[in-house]
Amino acid sequence: MSVFSNIWAFGGYVWPFLLVLGIVVFFHELGHFMVGRWCGVKADVFSLGFGPEIYGRVDRHGTRWRLALIPLGGYVKFHGDADAASAGSETSTLSEAEQRISFATQPVWKRALIVAAGPFANFILAIVIFAGVAFFVGHGVMTPRVEALRPGEVAEAAGFKPGDLIRSINGKPIASWTEMQRIAQSSAEVPLDFVVERDGRDVALTVTPKLRVIDTPFGKNRVGLIGLMGSSKAEDWSMKRFGPVEAVAQGVKETVFVAEGTINMIGKLLIGKESMDQLSGPIGTAYAAGKIAEISFSALIVMAGWLSVSVGLFNLLPVPMLDGGHLFYYLCEVVRGRPLSERTQEWGFRLGFAVMASIFLFTMINDPLKLLRG
Repeated sequence: MSVFSNIWAFGGYVWPFLLVLGIVVFFHELGHFMVGRWCGVKADVFSLGFGPEIYGRVDRHGTRWRLALIPLGGYVKFHGDADAASAGSETSTLSEAEQRISFATQPVWKRALIVAAGPFANFILAIVIFAGVAFFVGHGVMTPRVEALRPGEVAEAAGFKPGDLIRSINGKPIASWTEMQRIAQSSAEVPLDFVVERDGRDVALTVTPKLRVIDTPFGKNRVGLIGLMGSSKAEDWSMKRFGPVEAVAQGVKETVFVAEGTINMIGKLLIGKESMDQLSGPIGTAYAAGKIAEISFSALIVMAGWLSVSVGLFNLLPVPMLDGGHLFYYLCEVVRGRPLSERTQEWGFRLGFAVMASIFLFTMINDPLKLLRG
């Protein structure tokens, strides 16, 4: 392969990654920025990316909008903040007028609103993306009809038969094959009560999805599989279109689904039921974005929705340096009636930085290893 071909192939991973990450980061920071402005706080800098500035301009409100060289995040630096992470303030040197528009001098409820607005904006973005795809593109829907069984799998042992039409799982009506798959995949080693229609009558079956590790564009995932194969008949496939209200409802439903899956994953990581190998950093995300972009542009936009939910939830973790860490400090301030000491907060931010740096370094090493193994 020529050098030009290698560069072209590399670009096929870079531009989808930058597009997806740029959308997610921009709206996250825009949430902080907009609510800060509504609360009367001046933003000195709105940066997409870190490091040396590639392009910048100052708007009429005195905010410098900048595009930076390292496209792995972004920040809003509010007036009076000592740094972009709001890990300190410089209000003692500010005039009375400047203190009125500084972040650190605001009531705790305003600071909490401004901080929480970033993750909240991620959830709103996800709803808009999922709703937009549902409205403009629609969803392919496959009837939850069993065409065949994989020999030796748990579905065969549970008594499923070709032709079974899945009606419900644990009492929840099932309208599509995708719904059934999602429930099974998220329920490894958990018994599921199915009701299927067979020869005009309902048949109750219980099956426990078997835990398997499968390869995906995001790396290896631990999922539950039962060994059912869906219908390949044209009459069992359709394209569902959504009206405006239905599309928004679908957007909310999909956002909740992704959030539940992400929370479940984080919980399992914390208690040791999932491997840290599940985590992906910039390299793994870029690889996934490139692969998904090969499917379609709409699939890449859907990935942005998934990533937006994950970024929103991750930022709510009570780790100093993250939005959730700031919110935890504000909760302590409300309970104590005064802020934590500067020394305590400083040590917290150091700990948070160490945690974040460790995760970043782990993923930067682990992502290439996963790609080489895969």
